[in-house]
Amino acid sequence: MRPESLILGIIIYLATARITLKCLSGWRREAAFTLVNLAGCYVFLFKIHDLYSIKIYLIYISAVLVMYAAMRLFSEKEGWKLWLAFFIPILALIVVRYSPSFIFDWLSERLHGAFFIDAILPLPSYFIGISYLAFRCSRLVLEVRNGQVKKPGFWEYLGFSFFVPTMSVGPINNYENYRRGFDPQTPAIPIGRASLRILVGLVKYLVLGNICNQLTYSGLLLDDHYHPLLDLPVAVIFYYLYLYCNFSGFCDIAVGGAGLIGIHVPENFQNPFAARNMREFWNRWHITLSQYMRDVVFSPLSKFLARLMGPAYVNHAVALTVVVVFLLIGIWHGTGWNYAVFGLLQAIGVIVTHYYTIGLKRWLGRDGFKAYNNNRSIYAAATTITFCYFAATLFFFANSPDDMKRILSVIRW
Repeated sequence: MRPESLILGIIIYLATARITLKCLSGWRREAAFTLVNLAGCYVFLFKIHDLYSIKIYLIYISAVLVMYAAMRLFSEKEGWKLWLAFFIPILALIVVRYSPSFIFDWLSERLHGAFFIDAILPLPSYFIGISYLAFRCSRLVLEVRNGQVKKPGFWEYLGFSFFVPTMSVGPINNYENYRRGFDPQTPAIPIGRASLRILVGLVKYLVLGNICNQLTYSGLLLDDHYHPLLDLPVAVIFYYLYLYCNFSGFCDIAVGGAGLIGIHVPENFQNPFAARNMREFWNRWHITLSQYMRDVVFSPLSKFLARLMGPAYVNHAVALTVVVVFLLIGIWHGTGWNYAVFGLLQAIGVIVTHYYTIGLKRWLGRDGFKAYNNNRSIYAAATTITFCYFAATLFFFANSPDDMKRILSVIRW
């Protein structure tokens, strides 16, 4: 699809979605809004990359309908049936992303003639957005169970699952927040503010991100030449800046695009460079993922371990839970061992913060700890250390094991 055709298609989608949301009502609005988003997902996320025939797209929709059926049947039940509804979206994610490669190869070979229209690709390539969709749909089960929202109907569920702006890379919007856009009492999102947000995102994503990418691992070090040691920290820092510009820029576009339609989408970043420790950092970076893991994994698991280990070991129960949470986050990002190491390093950073804070409070007392936190020099040092630590851990996130070996081999120590 040519750029001008893509831009025209996006304008048509945004205008159609907004008119549908604002001018229709009842089941007609729900059905029309869902069909607009299903068509938008197919055109902008799948067909544009030559990944899909319509048959494969229908398979994807069918998988979501299984999640919908489980939610309708079991989300208000007790015991294992509730958790069946919760885990079916997670199971779909696991099957698509983490099954052994030989299963992908076997399925791809047998499905290619019937469904695939281009070269055989790994099966996850045909399920764009499955990670974020699985998290949205699993969380919806808990929202219904807890009485936060009414159980959605067929059109509401599909429209929520395939909402175009948040389909591919989030943010992970919950159903309660998403439905605010359908409530006529909700204050309108100013069109000018939403448009400016898109412009800011485009500058981050297309301009600043591309500039930073020239000095990342792939842009600077993987060129088959030897490099001085100084080039390594340059690549470390600029990969972090590139990732922020790329990811937060895309999220800005998603938030702004959803705002033009009239749908509220939560923030995914809140100035992570200002974080003074790794615990605060993860409250500022990929916020919706952190909130999901906090609500779904950290809170119930830490309470269970605290009861199991006893009051004297509550802090250790929290630390153990942090390890579990960040290992899951690491594995969620990818299947290689390097992603597990990345997650473990995040856990170490948060655990060090956890015990360091406990020690400071005991040593300094309430007033001393407050003075410590208000000291500007300490704050500057803490934010610098946090920035450097996270940037260094991204070495395992950014590079495959083979690329790590290549990078270390071209550095002249």
